[in-house]
Amino acid sequence: MLSILIPVYNYNVLPLASELVKQCNSCGIIFEIIFLDDASQKFAIENERINLFENASYSILEKNIGRSAIRNLLAQKAVYENLLFLDADTFPANADFLSVYISQISNTEKIVYGGILYENSQPPKKQLLRWIYGKEREALSVSERIKNPYLSFLTLNFLLKKSIFSKVRFNENIPNLRHEDTLFSFELKQNRIEVLHIDNPVFHLGLEDSKTFLQKSEEAVLGLKNLINSNLISPDYVKLAHYFQLIKKYRLVSLIAFGFRIFKPLFKKQLLSAKPSLFLFDIYRLGYYCSLKTK
Repeated sequence: MLSILIPVYNYNVLPLASELVKQCNSCGIIFEIIFLDDASQKFAIENERINLFENASYSILEKNIGRSAIRNLLAQKAVYENLLFLDADTFPANADFLSVYISQISNTEKIVYGGILYENSQPPKKQLLRWIYGKEREALSVSERIKNPYLSFLTLNFLLKKSIFSKVRFNENIPNLRHEDTLFSFELKQNRIEVLHIDNPVFHLGLEDSKTFLQKSEEAVLGLKNLINSNLISPDYVKLAHYFQLIKKYRLVSLIAFGFRIFKPLFKKQLLSAKPSLFLFDIYRLGYYCSLKTK
């Protein structure tokens, strides 16, 4: 028995619903698929058709509650003990996607993460930064992911027992600034809940344009700063924060923040170009982090 849980925001999830229902029926498993829309309206007409599928539902919340709260609510609504979380802008890479996950179901409390892929065809220039980042930093092989199993875990494609939520939940008290998955993985590690990495990926289809991704990356730095200042994660858990600690140790924060403010327009020009550099992207985020600390 399996509950498939998908938070939605301004995305057409009808194709995903159709594929998941098809695979569930092929597996012969007892299932439910719950799509919960976080008060968006853009694709409501298309998505309402999900309710025509047997054992699938789509509903819209009256007000936006954010990425953490909606995942907790989905887990609460789930009827079955085995939960599969997927993001709305993903799609199974293989026809046996669900059967692979079903084979992982056991009585053991663990997280099973299948991974992520990006399409090989290069997107338009305006989406290059997000695509390159995804392919280089997120679309990792199992052998690469197991080197750092908790930080390599992304909350867009994973299986777990509902009982895990009695120990670790998505924190609803932090600002909706991203890194909720970082905090979730940190708490999994603190509670010694295994993250098992397998080769069962989904394609990430919802690429933002580079300007939006850069803006969201700044929000993520703010979110990381909040987690560390609130003592919710260790400063050494994420590389960006670790490097900031070194800069702080040698009293270079103000200097780097000053340099960042001067060169920020040049950084942005390069990152929005046809050949964005991930090295400069890292420098940009570190500089932005330092500028926040000096305000």
